[in-house]
Amino acid sequence: MSMDVVVNRVVPESDTRPDISQNPDISHGDGDRERFAHYVQKDKITESAITGDPVIALCGKVWVPNRDPEKFPICPECKKIYEELTR
Repeated sequence: MSMDVVVNRVVPESDTRPDISQNPDISHGDGDRERFAHYVQKDKITESAITGDPVIALCGKVWVPNRDPEKFPICPECKKIYEELTR
């Protein structure tokens, strides 16, 4: 499966996203999840780049992408979830 990298890793549409409809936990800290590149849907990355709205990674991290994901290792939680989805 080929993946495009725009701002972060790209994953296919999935119904397994966390529910953030009420009080999303938007990350602004420097926790462990800040040290990784995360898997996010390509259309959501593009939308975020235009609107500034946050995206949701497979691991549940919610943030507005602003760093080059190529400079960070892949989030182990996102990678594990993605591999389970693509089996």
